[in-house]
Amino acid sequence: MKLEIIKPPLGATHKEKRVGRGDSSGHGGTSTRGHKGHKARKGFSLSYNFEGGQMPLVRRLPKRGFTHLKKVYPEIINIEEIDKVFDENTVITPALLKEKGIIKKGVIVKILGRGEIKKKIEIHAHMFSDNAKNKIEKAGGKTVIIKKQEHN
Repeated sequence: MKLEIIKPPLGATHKEKRVGRGDSSGHGGTSTRGHKGHKARKGFSLSYNFEGGQMPLVRRLPKRGFTHLKKVYPEIINIEEIDKVFDENTVITPALLKEKGIIKKGVIVKILGRGEIKKKIEIHAHMFSDNAKNKIEKAGGKTVIIKKQEHN
C-alpha cells in the first residue's frame, strides 16, 4: 500500500466554499459576511475577552494580593550529586558548584538529603535539610551555613 493511493472515506470531504465569485454562486455580493458592521469589514479581529460590550469577567472580578518580583528561590542539590562529583576533603561553595555546572545562578543554595554520602566533605550553603545535615556529619563532613544577603 502506498500513501498516495489512500483516500478519505466517501462523504468525509466536501468542496471548499468559494466566496465572492458572483451572485449566481450563492456566495456573491456580501460574500457570506452579512450587511455592514465590524464583522463585515476586512481586517476585523475580536479580542479574546470581548463580551459584546458587557464588562468583561476579568474586569468584574476583584483583584487580591500581588506578586513579589524580587523573590529568589533556592537552587536545590542532593548529596548524592555532590558525592559523585567531588573528592574527599573538598571545601564546596556555591561558586565551586556553579563552576562545575551543578547549579546555574547560585544566589541561594539548599542541600537536600537524597542518596548517600561516603566522603568527608565541608559544604558551604545557605540552607540544609535536617536529613542532609545528619548524613554529612555522620560521614565526618562539616556543614557551614552562609548568611543570606538582601537582594535589591
